Amino acid sequence: VSLFNTGFEGKNNNDHLISYKSKLLGITHMEKAIDDNWHVYKLPINGGEPVQLTFKAPSYLHGWSPDGRYILYTSRRNNQFEIYRGNSDGSGEELQLTNNDSMDDGSEYTPDGKYIYFNSSRTGGMRLWRMDADGKNPKQITHDNFNDWFPHISPDGKHILFLSYLPDVEPDLHPYYKPVYLRMLPIAGGEPKVVAYLYGGQGTINVPSWSPDGRYVAFVSNSQLGADKH
Repeated sequence: VSLFNTGFEGKNNNDHLISYKSKLLGITHMEKAIDDNWHVYKLPINGGEPVQLTFKAPSYLHGWSPDGRYILYTSRRNNQFEIYRGNSDGSGEELQLTNNDSMDDGSEYTPDGKYIYFNSSRTGGMRLWRMDADGKNPKQITHDNFNDWFPHISPDGKHILFLSYLPDVEPDLHPYYKPVYLRMLPIAGGEPKVVAYLYGGQGTINVPSWSPDGRYVAFVSNSQLGADKH
């Protein structure tokens, strides 16, 4: 374990990810320690000086298009969390992909770049959804009573890994220390399979965590934080 050079002395949070060609790292950094002043940056995969990509705060990085042209991020505008697309070189205007009286978060491209999977509370509970890459044709994917967050598509595009809170957690919240499931769902449809049960939530799998060969997933467990309480 070693400290990674992001060029900043400030705050970098858990919304970070590697580009599809593994040459760049995207990070979410709090500017000047001002509350909610989070912005997205990119830097070389081996570390270096970051380049700012978003200019409206707060913005939290979640996805990178397979062709490297775009980034996906969640931003709060007018007290509403929605999903936006920006150019990966920081140029031009951002494009708002969702617009609902609900929380939309956790956006990620499929490996072919045709679709974006995300989580949304637009039907009451937090469920997984899919939309076209331009934000059109949203379709609900999960339908049970769990509150589902942060869908991650396997490298071969065949499965979705995601985080599930129990129904007693408020749909729009993702606390860090709750009993949660990691579940996996065939992208073609079917029943979810439980991969792990742990105490966690926020920070467990906020961003892509599949190994390149699809054999493993990495996640953060906070189970040991409560060892002294039981």
